[in-house]
Amino acid sequence: MFFRLLTGAVTLVMCSTTFGQVPLVSPAISYTRDIQPILTEKCVACHACNDAACQLNLGSAEGATRGASKVPVYKGDRTTAVPPTRIFYDANGPTEWRNKGFYSVLDAQGAQAALMARMLELGHSAPLTPNAKLPEEIVLGLNRENSCPAPGEFNAYAQSHPKEGMPLAVTGLTDQQYSTLQGWLAAGAPVDQNAIKPTAGEAAQIAEWEELLNRPGSSQALVARWLYEHLFLAHAYFDNGVPGHYFQWVRSRTPSGQPVDLIATRRPNDDPGTTFYYRLMPVQGVIVHKTHITYPMGERKLERVKQLFYSGNWHASRLPGYGPRGRANPFETFEAIPAVARYQFMLDNAEYFVRTFIRGPVCRGQIATDVIRDNFWAVFQEPARDRYVVDAAYRGEATPLLAMPGQIDDVGSVITLWHNYRDKRNDYEKLRQDAYAKMPPPSWSTLWAGNDNALLTIFRHFDSASVTKGLVGEVPQTLWLFDYPLLERTYYQLAVNFDVFGNVSHQAQTRLYFDLIRNGAEVNFLRLMPADSRAAILGDWYQNSGKLKMWMDYQKIDTDTPTGMKLDPVDPKRDFALKLIERTGTLNARPDPINRCTGAYCSRSNIAQEFQYAEQSLSRLTSRPAAGLVVINQLPEATMLRIEGSDGKREMYSMLRNRAHTNVAFMLGEEYRLQPGLDTLTIYPGVLSSYPNFIFNIPAGEVEAFVQAMEKCQDQAAFDAIVERWGIRRSNPEFWHYFHDIGQYINETDPVEAGVLDMNRYENL
Repeated sequence: MFFRLLTGAVTLVMCSTTFGQVPLVSPAISYTRDIQPILTEKCVACHACNDAACQLNLGSAEGATRGASKVPVYKGDRTTAVPPTRIFYDANGPTEWRNKGFYSVLDAQGAQAALMARMLELGHSAPLTPNAKLPEEIVLGLNRENSCPAPGEFNAYAQSHPKEGMPLAVTGLTDQQYSTLQGWLAAGAPVDQNAIKPTAGEAAQIAEWEELLNRPGSSQALVARWLYEHLFLAHAYFDNGVPGHYFQWVRSRTPSGQPVDLIATRRPNDDPGTTFYYRLMPVQGVIVHKTHITYPMGERKLERVKQLFYSGNWHASRLPGYGPRGRANPFETFEAIPAVARYQFMLDNAEYFVRTFIRGPVCRGQIATDVIRDNFWAVFQEPARDRYVVDAAYRGEATPLLAMPGQIDDVGSVITLWHNYRDKRNDYEKLRQDAYAKMPPPSWSTLWAGNDNALLTIFRHFDSASVTKGLVGEVPQTLWLFDYPLLERTYYQLAVNFDVFGNVSHQAQTRLYFDLIRNGAEVNFLRLMPADSRAAILGDWYQNSGKLKMWMDYQKIDTDTPTGMKLDPVDPKRDFALKLIERTGTLNARPDPINRCTGAYCSRSNIAQEFQYAEQSLSRLTSRPAAGLVVINQLPEATMLRIEGSDGKREMYSMLRNRAHTNVAFMLGEEYRLQPGLDTLTIYPGVLSSYPNFIFNIPAGEVEAFVQAMEKCQDQAAFDAIVERWGIRRSNPEFWHYFHDIGQYINETDPVEAGVLDMNRYENL
């Protein structure tokens, strides 16, 4: 359901006042009906999740009444962890949030209007010049200094930032919306609650799942803990559920049938401290795309869980604790549960799990994304060919070596801790290398092909990333091969154990270990390549300073053990990728003729002819290095192309800039490792980012002219002309129509995934 609260809105209640006067408010005004839809349309795109300016989250009544804080969530250099401030989780109601340092944006301050009212007035009094590039003094982007003025500091803010009222640097509220909001604020900003409640059908399915996870017995409790730690981020939905109804797993002091009394811990594997029950709780507030990591929990999924975990002949003799050791090594904590069940569950839902640690939900993931390339493919090892799954003796040797850092956040011990865990990991890689050398050579049967989660594509956009099923784009520079130890470690390190509110030590350890995880995925893949080609391929991935990193921190690769793959010795990696596409055609949910055109027709066959012609033209921009397509240097990382047909229909395309690097092995200095002349574009139907950087709206008949202009563009003036003709600037009077139409397109094509997109990264081109 698109914008759950927005679509349920009725006509806004308006008053008959002139612009600039304090309007009268109807006594019938409703926050849920009249106010939240305006906030959803004009404010939530910037004010949601952890990276909302001043932590002001306007996706719900809870967020609006919580207010703002001067404490940033993202501050990588802090020496002390800060208390978590998760909406609906760490406090309840304005009083509790005031005690945590949040100040109201809705309450009038004596004779002074509410802070929100004054911010809106500042924005409404300084409208943008239509379709013009914004003045340079307006600072945008994630590096903006959010001064977060408290109510008593507003006058100084307005004097210093006269053009930076709200909504910031974008076409603002309509006069009607402005009047409604100001009337509501003048009336004291009354808030009514309209919490999501499950239907009878949803409630019945919730009861089944809660019964399963709360069964008595040590084995049952261990499985329940494992499942909870793996599903706590999910926006779960049910068979025949109401569109837009999603649920999340929590731990509660109260059992099923009673209101949830949520236990808020920093991490899902922290000690709950009391008797608790696993419960499913409705997700409240506006659904935003960047935190919307979906997971189906219908009858088939329930039966699959029972089959994997509740039908085998195994038993847990004891329940592990919640201390640092247990958090650091889930392989030890859950060793009683058959490894094949754990791994198969993760494979069944591979897209979900990779999304949890690649895409979100922290909303600003540079701690992870600066260690991965801008695009790569991921495949998975068949459980029957996974040594850790099938060999108990090997599993016993490997498990102690799979512990992960980050549980001890002492700043002074970072280097020592890092060296200890690096050495353990390299000991594991040596053990793995020797063990796999004694196994039959890898072949196509080494790769899991169980469902359409078997092939995934990842795109990185600086500090965010997206995951999609299927093999999208030209053959990438790197491919990852996950086995069970690697997939589980990645999930625990970046999702379960990662604390966005943690200090510099915790975050540095997380980042450094993820570097080892990426290297492990690459090395796993290299084993598929001919032995005599591996060193050269690895050298291409770790150029220049990367060679130093290989010498300092990585285990040497196996360049002797043969592969069972029959690949072209000239370019075995590309040959593997093309054969993978051919062999897995039925699983590859994403055929891609635009970026991988193999004949005369570089377009999809199942669309209208004018869109086929458009795709044919767009294909000329793909897979070309920036050295020969200079306009790439002008483009942001995630641009949306909205192609309008002659009949009013439109198609949506993601145009992604893939930046080339000599290596991605270091925490700092990315700008020194870029290779801008090798950057390329991927253009693909659909929305492959939660954070559009820009929109071009192009009539289908003008796509060829657009492509020609892009091909000829050699300087800023030529690019400015492209933006003037087809670009949707932040100042465009119809900006919000075009911006929200991207979300509407998702709602039409894949409604389960729909949510409000984020515009914090929308550029001033």
